[in-house]
Parts: sequence; structure tokens; C-alpha cells
Amino acid sequence: MNINPVGWFEIYVQDMPRAKTFYETVLQTKLEPLSSPALPELEMWSFPAQPERWGAGGALAKLKGVPSGGNSTLVYFSCEDCAVEAGRVIAAGGQIDRDKFSIGQYGFIALVVDTEGNMIGLHSLQ
Repeated sequence: MNINPVGWFEIYVQDMPRAKTFYETVLQTKLEPLSSPALPELEMWSFPAQPERWGAGGALAKLKGVPSGGNSTLVYFSCEDCAVEAGRVIAAGGQIDRDKFSIGQYGFIALVVDTEGNMIGLHSLQ
């Protein structure tokens, strides 16, 4: 494989307004509506992404019959200092699973749980 292995991600949620507010608050960004012509019942809000830049784009997704939480995939969001974003989690309605800690030469991460029960990672080099 000669490309980065992750090209897109979706975080499934049950309460879209609540989840959207959580991610916009913690990551200090605005999500944009994303339509799915093939699945009009799929509600999606995408994270800002620039396809020509490094990393993967993704979205919050809500689809009847697809539960949130309890999955085995962990998405890491890049941050300048993951302690800053982790510091916004409680006020945004989430939980801290593990405060910022070192992962050696690869920087630091914090593990948090969103308002829908999904664990996500926050990663930074400082």
C-alpha cells in the first residue's frame, strides 16, 4: 500500500444535535451538513477537511439500526496540545477516560468519551 491506510471515518451517534455540539465545542470547529444521495435516511455532519492535505476526513453519522458506543474502532483527532481539547470535554457533556499521557517519541494522547458513548483519542506532539 502506497497511501495512508485510513481514507475516511464515521462516528455513529444517536442524538445528532447533542453529538454535534460536543465535537464543535471540544475541537473548536464547525461541522457541515453532508448529504448521501444513495442513503437519504443517513444524516451526516462532516468535520472540516482538505483532501489534498495529510490525514483523513470524516463525519458524524446517524442511521436507524446502527448504534453508537461499544465499538472497537478508536479515532484520534490531531491537536496542538491534547490537554487543551481534553479540558473542554466535561463542560461539553463528555467524560475523561484517561488524561493526557506520554506515548514516548510519538507524543501524547488523551482518551475521552463523547456524549454518545464513543471513545475517541486526542493526539499531540507536545
